[in-house]
Amino acid sequence: MASYEDLSQINVSKEEKDKLVAEVIRYVLFRTHHGNGCPIKREELTQLITKSYHQRSLPTIIINEAREKLSIIFGYEVKELQRTRASSNRRASQQSVVDTKSYILESKLPSGIYKKYVEDKGASHISGFTFVVISIVHLAGGKIPEENLWHHLRRMGFSESDENHPLFGNSKQTLELLVQQRYLQKEKTNGPEGNVFIYELAERTLEGSVYEKLKDSIVEIVSKDATAAEAD
Repeated sequence: MASYEDLSQINVSKEEKDKLVAEVIRYVLFRTHHGNGCPIKREELTQLITKSYHQRSLPTIIINEAREKLSIIFGYEVKELQRTRASSNRRASQQSVVDTKSYILESKLPSGIYKKYVEDKGASHISGFTFVVISIVHLAGGKIPEENLWHHLRRMGFSESDENHPLFGNSKQTLELLVQQRYLQKEKTNGPEGNVFIYELAERTLEGSVYEKLKDSIVEIVSKDATAAEAD
């Protein structure tokens, strides 16, 4: 938490600071529950703070305290994601640069308690779809052409031409949501047959704990299939 000396140096009272922290917390909670799970850009929070205050160091102070209170009071860990993009400099084409910082909320409750009392069972089909898609991309080496991805999804009865799927509605929009949620990144590239779209694993999937859970789940499924095959 910001000390009295920190606040006095930027000419902000404790009451003003507390009000800004509360505004950020409300905004984060609202966006999390009404934003389809999309990460919240740091820029959004900075604009919320600086619309009436122009001290350069203030956003960092407010955001850090909001993260602390969300953890202590609400039981949420505020995870920071860093979105990267390929450098426009051809000589540095193998490098990447930070584009945008964003945040997601992750419950600190034990998984058993979370599943029993908090998890939205009505959204389990979305969670399942997300796991299937990022697993396909992971097994393809972390990136896959759009047509190849749809090829795998069509084999499971999920077609890109379906605009009224009984569970997902518009299939293309459902896949696009994973891009907005930063599980996937979609880039246009020049191929032998013209421009093609490539899907890659994005920062939310590559975040340490999520990526390890993904790999562990795939290994578990493959092991079960191998055991079943041997039994037959």
